[in-house]
Amino acid sequence: MTFRVGLQRLFYEDLHRLNWTETGPRPLLTDVWYPAADDAVESDVFIGPSDNPFFNAGKAARDADFAPGSFPLVLLSHGTGGMSLQLGWLACQLASQGCVVAAVNHHGNNALEPYKVEGFLRYWERPKDITAVLSRLLVDPNLGAHINRDQIGAAGFSFGGYTVIATAGGVTNIRRFIERLRDRDLSREIPPEFPEPTVFAKELESLTQYAAVADVSYRDERIKCAFAISPAIGEAFSPDGLSTINIPVKIIVGGADQVAPAEGNASYFAKHIKGADLVILQNVGHYTFLAEATANGRDEFPLFCRDKHGVDRASTHLSVGNLAIEFFEKNLKIV
Repeated sequence: MTFRVGLQRLFYEDLHRLNWTETGPRPLLTDVWYPAADDAVESDVFIGPSDNPFFNAGKAARDADFAPGSFPLVLLSHGTGGMSLQLGWLACQLASQGCVVAAVNHHGNNALEPYKVEGFLRYWERPKDITAVLSRLLVDPNLGAHINRDQIGAAGFSFGGYTVIATAGGVTNIRRFIERLRDRDLSREIPPEFPEPTVFAKELESLTQYAAVADVSYRDERIKCAFAISPAIGEAFSPDGLSTINIPVKIIVGGADQVAPAEGNASYFAKHIKGADLVILQNVGHYTFLAEATANGRDEFPLFCRDKHGVDRASTHLSVGNLAIEFFEKNLKIV
């Protein structure tokens, strides 16, 4: 059965953690796509100025009524410096097939608010966001009744791929990570999304002081399976840190990915996570997994919007969406 897609924005907070300026609780701005009632009217969801947007994030009906019933939940984690709507193409496909999809905008590491170097580098806060949002969703008076608590999965792109692997039980080794980075030019390791390379490099060198909170398990036992697209920071995990994962994991990566190359990331994860399934899409780059760009987006942000010759972003999204639907149907028992 195919559903119309609804979209709501939720202004959650984590009352147990402070924001990066320590002036209040940590924000958990969350977008939720879901199976909507038959009379819902979908329209294009854009990213950027309303009169000349940069990206098309799919079609959805804002604040539409839910379709009757309860549905599996997929928690979605965006890439570094991105936002939840950038993965709207995946969320819409899953919601149309009967899933609730909830994507948090990771504080300090999303394009909707000022960037914070801590948000880019203190990666262990991301799986905490997923767990906090999940807990809030399950008790939400409007959404909780529409979620099947026994059918919960996670999906993520790039830094979000790391995030879902962490919630699946992967444990990092931060000293190993920093030592490996020191062998290379740190300036080449700084994400293009972050505007202050000097600040980034300085904070990176200080990360080992957080080993006690970084190198622990952030496994959320409520999450039954994980779907990772171009997962990043593979070097933060030793093989032993991945051997503890015992839920189904599927990994997708572009063969032309130069941001999170398969060799040290997707292929490494697949090798050391027992039973993980790896799919390599030839000629596909890292940013092909972002939302489809408009003409204005291609002009303003060519790095994120232009794909290799012969690569069709819409077709790639459809193929990956179908793989995700198949994966979650199998592992969450979607009917």
